[in-house]
Amino acid sequence: MRKSRHAILVRLMLGTAAVAWPAGLALAQQALPAPVRLPGLSVEGQGVSAESATGPVDGYVARDTETGAKTATPVSEIPQTVNVIGREELYDRGVVTKIDEALRYTPGVTAAPYGTDADTDWIYIRGFQATQTGAFLDGLNLFSYGFGGFQMDAFFMQRLEVLKGPASVLYGGSNPGGIVDMIRLRPQDRRVAYTEAGINNFGNAFFGFDVGDRLNANWKYRVTGKLAGGDNYEDYSKDFRGAIMPQVTWEPSAATSVTGYVYYSGLNQRQSSNGFLPYVGTVVPAPFGKIDPQKYYGEPSINTGRYNQTMVGLEASHILDSGWKLSSNARYGHLSKYEAGPYVYGYVGATPTAPAYNLNRIGFDATSRVDTFNIDNHAERRFATGFLNHNLLAGLDYKYYRLDHVQACCGATPISATNPVYGVPQGANFTYLDQVLAQQQIGIYLQDQIRFADRWLLTLNGRQDWVKTDSDAKIGTTYKSNDAALSGRAGLAYEFANGVTPYVSAATFFNPVVGVNPSLSGFKPEEGTQYEAGIKYAPGFVDGLVTASVFQIDKKNAVTSIPGTFLSDQLGEVRSRGFELEGKVNVTPNFKLLAGYSYTDLEVTKDPNAALVGKSPFIVPKQTANAWADYTFSEGMAKGLGLGAGIRYQGYSWADALNTLKVPAATVADAAIRYNFGDWNTSLNFTNIFDKTYVKSCGGADVCGYAEPRTIMLRVGKTW
Repeated sequence: MRKSRHAILVRLMLGTAAVAWPAGLALAQQALPAPVRLPGLSVEGQGVSAESATGPVDGYVARDTETGAKTATPVSEIPQTVNVIGREELYDRGVVTKIDEALRYTPGVTAAPYGTDADTDWIYIRGFQATQTGAFLDGLNLFSYGFGGFQMDAFFMQRLEVLKGPASVLYGGSNPGGIVDMIRLRPQDRRVAYTEAGINNFGNAFFGFDVGDRLNANWKYRVTGKLAGGDNYEDYSKDFRGAIMPQVTWEPSAATSVTGYVYYSGLNQRQSSNGFLPYVGTVVPAPFGKIDPQKYYGEPSINTGRYNQTMVGLEASHILDSGWKLSSNARYGHLSKYEAGPYVYGYVGATPTAPAYNLNRIGFDATSRVDTFNIDNHAERRFATGFLNHNLLAGLDYKYYRLDHVQACCGATPISATNPVYGVPQGANFTYLDQVLAQQQIGIYLQDQIRFADRWLLTLNGRQDWVKTDSDAKIGTTYKSNDAALSGRAGLAYEFANGVTPYVSAATFFNPVVGVNPSLSGFKPEEGTQYEAGIKYAPGFVDGLVTASVFQIDKKNAVTSIPGTFLSDQLGEVRSRGFELEGKVNVTPNFKLLAGYSYTDLEVTKDPNAALVGKSPFIVPKQTANAWADYTFSEGMAKGLGLGAGIRYQGYSWADALNTLKVPAATVADAAIRYNFGDWNTSLNFTNIFDKTYVKSCGGADVCGYAEPRTIMLRVGKTW
């Protein structure tokens, strides 16, 4: 329900739609990935191929990526920062379900800023909110608006890749701070058979399985599934979820591959009331002290949240005799979602008042139905022109998103912050939004990766997009908008023989915005530029990768409130400057390290409210730092024993637009202990091991959320 705080105070308007280009078959035959260690499973590879860019990561260090170039490319050759989290790292850190859990150790990323939210993965990258336009699955956008957002489970992912900075040159409209590309598990060339079960200290349990094999020379399959559910930390909060993903790959020749898959998942939950709590009583004490993080401020009898989502995808590739590789990636998705129940929004009378210290509540319910379709077709070929070696990529993609949603509020009764009483009759909600939003985007793009003089790397990108947005509202605003945007990227790097690769790049971006200005015309897309310079270092004496970068992002056409009115217009500009450092090292196959640091300086550079100019937007901390070390004994009496420990630091952030309310810095520790014996593996993971109670962030003085409490997860797995 966190999405509704803006929906109730401001009218919602958005959707996405499209037209498809006929799918050209693609994806060349995929060779086996390099050797990788999975829980209870060893997969041996036979050389390097394009699949290594989407396949298993060896330890913690990824060498190749597709996210930064739409074609298999070494991470060191991408002229932007790319962070990759592989399945082995997810297992070691005990990431069970949520994508935002997986990003806790990624510099420059603020994950789960409101605390735990079972049905949404909230993500900020380089200071900008990426939940709406920055989430991707296998290179196709998982666009969301209002309550119309899809959610993936980390158990079904092979790797997660974070491309920092603008991605419009490759993917069209998207968050200027970067994107998260979730790469799913795929059919393998040999047998996969793994099951696992686990439970945490709150009584939330899960069971998952992953099976697959090559049936013959032409066919292979994989089926992955999971069930999970039980109580959560907060009183009365609980959830039950399940997902299944069958896949099949047909390879009639060495030049042709086609993979089809279905992903179905569902969630039924009683939602947490965390995330809507006031600053006074969480960050700083109220007269009664602080609000107990375990207390529940909804209504157990009416608070509910459920969704059912289905995705059907097809990936294909074919290599022509001329050397051109044709690729096509398409996916249809359907989502049905419903949320209802009151949520907290400040104190009655704006201040905590004895004796009850009543919290104000807003009643809410929303029904959302989404249909979406994405397709991306491109052609790729390597060739030389004189002393220049090219890897040329040309493509056309299309995105369609349609959201049919109804939202109502505001009947609810107050509830005591110190002694909540449930069952009081609630007032009636009224419908304030009944709207069908549709958006479609079509884009053509060209990329040339040029190597010359052996060590110089030049990357050039250009893209043209056309975006159409329609709002058909029974209650709300009806409007249409048509926009066109040109985006580009240029990057230059030099590979030294010692593994050091310095680079510079400049990129432009656009990001479609839903809503209307005071003249009731649709908003223009946000636009802007990023400049980035950095160094990527892959030392020859150890298996590792270190990336350091500095950047500046300027966003124009930012939506701002017009002082003295309830209207908004695109009169704002925001600048993000910063420095990021990440290192990942496989010291030995049994000893792995990672560390990261980020400094993000956000500043409002233009706003109709002069008091906001020079201020920093709330939620995003100025500094973060983290480190994780993991060691597994391979001999002696402790053979099979694994130990891991990590520390996470987040600096202070602001809780209000005027920067008068500060959320203090916090440091927490995580740990893991594992034991592998034969085909069995077991692990015990501790998140926030010392149970530090702190506020993760505030999206305003009445929208604060506690961070995750101490969570202990026991997991047992077996390879068959």
